[in-house]
Amino acid sequence: MSDPAPLAEEMRARILNEPNTILSDPDVMRALIAANDQAMGNNIIDLRGVAMERLEDRLTRLEDTHNSVIAAAYENLAGTNQIHRAILAFLEPLDFESFIRCLGEDVRDILRVGQVRLLLESHEASMDPMLVDISDVLSIAEPGFCEDYAGRGKPPRQVTLRGLTPGEGTVFGTSNNWVKSEACILLDFGDARLPGLLAFASEDPHQFSASHGTDLLSFMGGVFERAMRRWLG
Repeated sequence: MSDPAPLAEEMRARILNEPNTILSDPDVMRALIAANDQAMGNNIIDLRGVAMERLEDRLTRLEDTHNSVIAAAYENLAGTNQIHRAILAFLEPLDFESFIRCLGEDVRDILRVGQVRLLLESHEASMDPMLVDISDVLSIAEPGFCEDYAGRGKPPRQVTLRGLTPGEGTVFGTSNNWVKSEACILLDFGDARLPGLLAFASEDPHQFSASHGTDLLSFMGGVFERAMRRWLG
C-alpha cells in the first residue's frame, strides 16, 4: 500500500494551532478513532476507545433524559396555568345562569374539551323551568347516579379519567358518538345535600387517560364545590 498523502501545510498549521476544533467535533473524533483502530489491526483492543464509546452512549442517554424531564416540566406548567384560568373563569359570574353558561363556553374553551356537563342529583324528577334553556350544560340526575356513572361497578374516586367507546358517554346526550375520552369529577356539596358530577368530554382518545395525574383536576373540583355551595345555599 502506498503511504497516505501528507496534510496540506495550511491544514496542518491550523490543526496544530487550534486542536480544540477537532476535539469538539464528535464526527471528526469518531473518524479518527475508527482510523486508529484500523491501523492497529484486529488483534489489538483500544480500551480507551471502548471507554470513550461507553461514555458517549451514557452522555446521549443522559441528554435524552434531561430533555424528557424539561418537556414534562413545561407540560405540567402549561396544565397548571390552564386549570388556574378555568377556575378564575367560573369564579367570576355573579348569577347562577351566567355561572352555568361560563362552564359551557369559557371553561370548555380554556380546557380545550368538546363539552362540559354538570349533573346535580335531586329527588325531583324535572328541572326548574327557568333552567331549561341552559340544560345543554346542566342536568338533573336521580340519587346515586353520579357515583354509579363514575365508578361503573367499582368504588368511585374523586377524579376518574378514561377512554370511551362510541356511545358510552351517556351524560353528554344522545349524540355522543364523537366522545372518545372523558374526565369525571365527583362533587361533594356538604351535609344534607346530594352530590353532583362535573364531566368533560373530548374527541381525542388520549386527552383523558387513567395513566394521567389527577392532582390539578382534584384541586379544581374542590374550588368548584365551594363555588357551587353559594348557589345551592
